[in-house]
Amino acid sequence: MLKSVEDINTTKKRLRIEIPSDVIEKEIGNSLEKVRQKAKIPGFRPGRAPINLIERRFGKEVEAEVLDKIIPEYYSKALKEAELMPVTTPVFDEKIDFKRNNPINLSLTVEVMPKIENLSYENMKVEDIPVSVDDAEVEDYLKKLQGEKAMYEVSEKEIDTDDLVSFEYVDAKIAGEENAAALKEQISKMGNEILPPDIMEKMIGKKKDDIVEFATTFNGDCKSKELAGKTIDMKVAIKEIKKKNLPEIDDEFAKDLGFENIPEMKEKIKEKIFAVKKEHIVRIQKAIIVNKILEAHSFEAPETLVRRELESLMMHESLSQREAKETTSIAGSPEEEKVVASRSQEDLEKLQTELKDKALKNVQASLIIDAIGQKEGITVTDDEVNERISLIAQKLSATPEAVKNFYHYKEGSLEGLRHSIFEDKVMDMLLSKAIIEKGE
Repeated sequence: MLKSVEDINTTKKRLRIEIPSDVIEKEIGNSLEKVRQKAKIPGFRPGRAPINLIERRFGKEVEAEVLDKIIPEYYSKALKEAELMPVTTPVFDEKIDFKRNNPINLSLTVEVMPKIENLSYENMKVEDIPVSVDDAEVEDYLKKLQGEKAMYEVSEKEIDTDDLVSFEYVDAKIAGEENAAALKEQISKMGNEILPPDIMEKMIGKKKDDIVEFATTFNGDCKSKELAGKTIDMKVAIKEIKKKNLPEIDDEFAKDLGFENIPEMKEKIKEKIFAVKKEHIVRIQKAIIVNKILEAHSFEAPETLVRRELESLMMHESLSQREAKETTSIAGSPEEEKVVASRSQEDLEKLQTELKDKALKNVQASLIIDAIGQKEGITVTDDEVNERISLIAQKLSATPEAVKNFYHYKEGSLEGLRHSIFEDKVMDMLLSKAIIEKGE
C-alpha cells in the first residue's frame, strides 16, 4: 500500500510503499504449491512431496519470482492511488531488504507527467491568412515537371551549364613532387571525389577530348588517407557530353502526366499548389494556437523528456552540419578545416543553450496537446492507423506491409505513429474551436 508521496519537484516524486507480510507469504505459499504439483522428487509422486522439502529445494527461486511479480503490482497500485503518470522507470533509493514473514518497505523515485490545471484552449484568436496562386507559379511548376521529363542525349557541342559531363583520368601529381606514378591507382578509385565544387565553371566552352587542368586539396575525410591534406595537380579528359532535351509542353505532355490536355493540367497544378499553401497556413495557425495555450499555462517538463528531446535535436543538428561540411569542403584546406572545427567548438555551448530552450518548448507543447486530447476523450482507432500507413505507402511507392515493418524496425511498434495521429486530431480540434479573424 502507498504510505507517502514526497514532492522532490513538480515532476519528480518519491514514493514510499509497504507490501504486507501476509500478502507476500500467501504468494510464496501458492507458488510453492504449484511447484510441488509439477516437481519430480525421487521417492515421491508428483504433488505428494512434503512442502518443507519443496521449499528447501526451490524456496529462493520462488521468492525471487514472487518479488518480481508483487513489487511491480504494488508500484502500479501506488501510482494509481497517487494519480501519477510516470515517464521513466523508477529508481530505488535503497536496496530491497526482504526477510520472510516481514513486510517489504520500498522507497523509489520516479519522474511523472506534470498536472496541468484549468486547461483553457477554446476560442483562441488566430489571423486568417488568404491563399492565392498566380499564373507565374503554375508556369514555374510546369517547368519543373518539364525538367523532370527531360532526356539527355550525347552531343558534340561545347559544354554548357546544364550538361552532363563524364571525365577520364589523364595525369596527376602532388604539388611540389615529381613522381606521380603511385597516384594513378589511388586517384582512379576516388571517382568524383577528385573534382572541386567549381569544376563545371572550368568546363564551360570545352568540347569532347579537351584536357582540363585543376588543383584540388583533399581533406581528412577523403577515401585515400595518404592524400589527406595534400594538394594534387590534376589533368582529366572530357570523355562524353550529354545535353538536356526538354519535351514540349503540349497536350501530349499533359497526357503523359495523366491529364486530358493543357488546360486541365494547369488547373490541377493550380489546385495542388493551393492545397500545399493552405496546408502551410494551417500549420502556422496551429503553431500560433499552441504557443498561446503555452503562454497561458505555466508548468515544468520532466527533465528526462527534455534531455531526450535535446539529444534528438543535437543529433539532427550534427547530421545537418556534417552534410553541409561534406558538400562545401571537398576542396577545403586543412587550415580551413581547423577554423571550422574551432568555430564549432566555440559555438557548441551557445547552440546547446538555444536547443535546450527549443527542446523544453517542444516537450511542453507535446504534454499540453496530450492533456487536451485526454480531456476531450480523443482516441485513435486501428482503422485510422491503417489509413495513415496506406497514405505513407502511397507517397513512398511502397507496400503498407513495408511501412509497418519500417516502424517496427525503427521504433519497435506502431505506437509512435498512433501518437502522431492523436496529435494531429487534437490540433484539428483546436483549430476548429479557434476564432479565425480576418486580417486588415
